[in-house]
Amino acid sequence: MVVHQIVVQHNGTPYPLQFDTDNGLEVLRYQLFSLTFVPPEKQKIVSSSDKPLVNESDLLNIPLSDGCRFTLHEEDDGDSDDASTAAQDTEAILKADEELARSLQAEEEAIFYQQQRDERGLVEFQRRIEPYISQVMQYEEPLRQDAARRSVPQHELEENAAIALAKEGKKRPTQLEMDYAFLLQLLFWFKKSFRWINAPCCLSCGAETSNVGMGQPNSEELKYGGNRIEIYRCQLCEKLTRFPRYNDPLKLIETRSGRCGEWANCFTLYCRALGYQSRLVLDLTDHMWTECFSEFLGRWMHLDPCEATFDKPLLYEEGWGKKLNYIIALSKDGVYDVTKRYTRHWDEVLRRRIITSEHNANVVITNLTSFIRRGFPSSSLPVLQVRDKQEAEEIQRAQHEYKTSSEAFQGRQSGAKEWRIARGEFNATESAASHMTCPLRLCVDEHVSKVSGALGLLCIEFCRKESLSRLKKVLKELHEVLHQLKAAPFKARKVKINLLTDPPSFYEDIGAATFQKILCALHLKQMAHEAGDLWICLGGDPIETALAIPVALEQIKSLCDSININTSKESSGLERLRFLTENERLFGGTCQASGEEPPLGISSSAFDGLHSTKWEDPSGAKGSWIICYFPDGVAENVTAYDLTSANDCPERDPMNWVLEGSRDGGFTWNVLDTQHSMQFYKRFERKTFHIAPKKQSLCNALSNVSTASCLY
Repeated sequence: MVVHQIVVQHNGTPYPLQFDTDNGLEVLRYQLFSLTFVPPEKQKIVSSSDKPLVNESDLLNIPLSDGCRFTLHEEDDGDSDDASTAAQDTEAILKADEELARSLQAEEEAIFYQQQRDERGLVEFQRRIEPYISQVMQYEEPLRQDAARRSVPQHELEENAAIALAKEGKKRPTQLEMDYAFLLQLLFWFKKSFRWINAPCCLSCGAETSNVGMGQPNSEELKYGGNRIEIYRCQLCEKLTRFPRYNDPLKLIETRSGRCGEWANCFTLYCRALGYQSRLVLDLTDHMWTECFSEFLGRWMHLDPCEATFDKPLLYEEGWGKKLNYIIALSKDGVYDVTKRYTRHWDEVLRRRIITSEHNANVVITNLTSFIRRGFPSSSLPVLQVRDKQEAEEIQRAQHEYKTSSEAFQGRQSGAKEWRIARGEFNATESAASHMTCPLRLCVDEHVSKVSGALGLLCIEFCRKESLSRLKKVLKELHEVLHQLKAAPFKARKVKINLLTDPPSFYEDIGAATFQKILCALHLKQMAHEAGDLWICLGGDPIETALAIPVALEQIKSLCDSININTSKESSGLERLRFLTENERLFGGTCQASGEEPPLGISSSAFDGLHSTKWEDPSGAKGSWIICYFPDGVAENVTAYDLTSANDCPERDPMNWVLEGSRDGGFTWNVLDTQHSMQFYKRFERKTFHIAPKKQSLCNALSNVSTASCLY
């Protein structure tokens, strides 16, 4: 092994780095990727003698020494000089001006064409919208709101919201932040609890069915707005199954199934029942979703329960490829044309708005809003008018905002693939976002290290006694107690243990100091014994306990899985436990990645100690990187690291990567470990990789550069 200190020049900036000749050209390319963000396949490396480095033999023909200099170019789109860049900028400005002028002219032509249309379009436009007014008024009825609130696990969603904010470093959030986070958790819960129906299963045998037409509704179906009845024939027993398309959200709370109309209808009721200003949004090209006013953002926010997507209004035009025309929002306060919020091609949309003229559309919307507000107190009308004006200005401003080149949207995810393709919403050619630096995020994982340390003390006690079977029993009983605590309301967690009739092994076998250490790590405490009962309850901030308990449950399960009570393998089990428990886990600091998938697949999810979360880079197939910076720039000696396969198909697991360490906060990097053709044989499989002693060094930052998806 020969290590040289070389310098690589890129775009006028010198990048010093240590290059190990044993690693070869591929590792050098990934080192440069982590420094310059130039993908390996686009790198053109040239020596000081103008000789390009293309393969390994080129390295052998160049005399390497300390101070050896190279130049890095980015092929194709990366070779423009300052003059050409300025010319391109000027050309882009001129093109934007021309596009604006063309758009304004097209808008005038479209309006002129609309004005020539028959006035009968006004009646048709009103007929398409007016029935939904009675539907949104149902959201205000106490009976339906009470039913909705009873069916929502509010304590669970409140806990999830608090955890999500805590992971962003907001352990003392404002009420506005908490309301916003709760709304997002409501959206994610609804997506999991509601069922999409392409074709219902046979009610007799459960087999698949095929549509054979429409049927007549019966009195019970009409009672809940089931005016449309789809009929399906079983492919196995040939019996018929009815699929009523209910419009009453009270019935939908019971059935929890349907397509986008049922989903948006029921979700909007949930939002209203939980106190959010909400609207049902009708897309006349056949889709529906919800809007809620976010006090935290100070504006209306798009929420699509079918996709579990929020605040992405351009999803339908850019991701699904929909040819939008009219998008109308309805609420207890009025009717609103919000089409411009969902498009950046208004002139094209305007050509497709052919039901009636723009004037007539505005007349219908104004009249319907006046009808809804007819009984409102006079004092509330000026407030609503000011809010309407502010929203109109906000939507108009959005028309002049250009999309960034890195913004990317998926095609439709809900519904059968064949159905999505038939509707033209599949978007099979969608491209993920290009490599771009994501926000710097906090690594809120001190609780993970504390839990690991506390459970480590427990394991060490039993490892010394060489009693793995006893340890496994203790861990299982402790797991059961923590499971009961997790199921309790997070602000009032407690569990009772009867020490007289059923004393747990963990209380009898664990030393008092170790037991107290475990409780402290979980921010729990034990209460005084009363009539032989021991109470374990909150001993600190409930959010800290909410963060720690899931980690403890997963770590205990992992420890139990690693214990093999087969006598012939007991020594190997002990060796594994000692490694897991006697090494200190690093925590804290910040992290950053080449890409991520908010809100769940963000970079900090790679370090939160949970199998159920993951970091996800949508561009991972092209290569990705993730960097963690240790707190306060303190250097640590890293001896090993873990990677865990996520809940994805094996093809998305990382296979090849380079782990690098830096002593200067990420300016220069040294290779610590390289892995090739690595395989994970099951989901949530954790692998530990040891860094060779000769590679170990003090680092205050780590970087993992991969050629795979890097889902951990």
